[in-house]
Amino acid sequence: MAVYDLLRLPSPDVREVIARMPVAVIPFGSVEQHGAHLPCGTDVFAAEGVAKALAEKLGCLFVPFGPYGTTAPHVGLPGTISLSRSTFEGLIRDISHQLIDGGVKLLIMLNWHEAHSSAIQSVCAEVQKETGAKVVLAHAHFVAQRIYAPEGGRLTHAGSIETLAVMAHDPSLVHADRFKTPHRTAKAEALDAMRRSHEVYGFVTDVRDLSEDGWYGDPTWAKPEAAVHFTDRVASEVANRLFEVWEVLGVDRPNPATASAA
Repeated sequence: MAVYDLLRLPSPDVREVIARMPVAVIPFGSVEQHGAHLPCGTDVFAAEGVAKALAEKLGCLFVPFGPYGTTAPHVGLPGTISLSRSTFEGLIRDISHQLIDGGVKLLIMLNWHEAHSSAIQSVCAEVQKETGAKVVLAHAHFVAQRIYAPEGGRLTHAGSIETLAVMAHDPSLVHADRFKTPHRTAKAEALDAMRRSHEVYGFVTDVRDLSEDGWYGDPTWAKPEAAVHFTDRVASEVANRLFEVWEVLGVDRPNPATASAA
C-alpha cells in the first residue's frame, strides 16, 4: 500500500485520494529535550512514523501537523519549544476544518505526547460537533506501552520505548555512548504514578521534579532488532482498535484508495 503524503502530492491527486478514501491521519509530537542520548524531535519522529504506517495500512491521506506542541514541563531546557495551548488548539481547529471542507469525513489524530491529551480531546469533540465529521483520537504512546510492557519496555521520558522509536526512525540519532543511569529524585516513582492516575491526581510542571537530568528510564532496553518492527507493530494495533471504535460509532470501514502515490 502507498503512503499518500499531503506534502508530496499535487493538488488534483489530493482531491482524488480524498474522493476515494475520505480519511486523514494527523500526527502530533513535540519538540523538547530528551537528555543527551536522544534528539529533541523524538516525539515527532515517533508520531510521524506510526502515523505514516497507519495511513499506509488504511490507504488514506497522511497530513503533517508540524513539529511543535505544548510541553510546559520542559521549558527552559535547551532544545525545548512549547506552543501556548490556545495556539496549539487553534492550529488543530483550522487544519481540521479545512480538511473537512475539502471532503475528509473522518479524522484520525495520532498522538505521541501526554501533555497534549486534554487539548486534543477538547478540540476533537468540538470539531465533530461543529462539522458532523467523525474524529478519532489514538494515543500511540499508550498503545506502545501496552505492547512492550510484557517484554520489559516502559513508557518513560527518553527511556526504553522512546529510544526504540528513535531507533526505528534513524538509528544514527541514538547516542548509545551517552547512555547512563539518570539521577531520579526521591519521589520520582510516586510522582510519575500520581500524574498518570485516571482517578485522583496532581500535576508535575517541571520535569526536573522527576529527574535532575530531565529524563528517566532505561534506554539500554531498546535493541535494533526490535526497532525494525516498531512502527508496524504499533500501527497495526492502532488500526485494530480503530476498526473496533468505528464499529461502535457506526462508521463504515473505509476502503483503501488506489490512486498513484507521490
